[in-house]
Amino acid sequence: MSQSPIPTFTLNDGNIIPVVGFGTYKLNGKAGVEDIKGAISRGYRLFDSAFNYENEGAVGNAIRTSGLARSELQMASKLPGRHHRYDEAIATIEESVYRSGLDYIDFYLIHWPNPKQGHFVEAWQALIEAQKRGLIKSIGVSNFLPAHIDTLIRETGVTPAINQVELSPYFPQDAQREYDKSHGIITQAWSPLGRASKLLQDKSIEQIAKAKGKSIVQVILRWHYQLGVLAIPKASSAERQKENIDLFDFSLSDDEMAQIAKLATPDGRTNDQDPATYEEF
Repeated sequence: MSQSPIPTFTLNDGNIIPVVGFGTYKLNGKAGVEDIKGAISRGYRLFDSAFNYENEGAVGNAIRTSGLARSELQMASKLPGRHHRYDEAIATIEESVYRSGLDYIDFYLIHWPNPKQGHFVEAWQALIEAQKRGLIKSIGVSNFLPAHIDTLIRETGVTPAINQVELSPYFPQDAQREYDKSHGIITQAWSPLGRASKLLQDKSIEQIAKAKGKSIVQVILRWHYQLGVLAIPKASSAERQKENIDLFDFSLSDDEMAQIAKLATPDGRTNDQDPATYEEF
């Protein structure tokens, strides 16, 4: 991955992953391919997708036609809740690979635990098997609470490499991050910018940004990086794509990190999607 300026984290399975990825939700069809290829040209190497985004084909096409070696680019996808049963999960993972047109998918996650259904251990067993078959390089989870991950480890002996959760300065997930770190799990952040909420008008972050000569977005994404969190912002415009990875020529001081930490709210979830009760199929 030497062609990318983005640093990497090392996962607990030995594989490496860029510290910033590119979100592809709603990037579909030919236009989506062009947006993703633009991101590749600007230095992105990790592309986050999901079976339910219905764009695994677009992501795979952009990777295949990028002109870069397959090993230089990484794709992530996710298993939907309606296919947690073992046999369905295996078939869905196979379908994800077929849709992508690639020989394998680098990172595959269970999208939500859907605890009321109670099949997420079966789903995890399917991911373990798919990894053994070479369909997936690394396996992980998304929106899993510590109790859910404890169950996976207890039942299978296999710890996820990644846990992708909603995370932003308004919802920093301190306890979840500490749990993940203690288990060698890399925490990824979806909605790292709070879904373009009032976070982007926050006066305290704006003050830090002005002092650094950076944008509010760049300060927020740098905050994620310094916490050891992998953010996956989405951007269609070339300017925003460049901005979102121009994070490595400045740093936030301990005082600035502490100032941002004060923005945390008791529950900063933007859509009340608590994994303990929320289900997505």
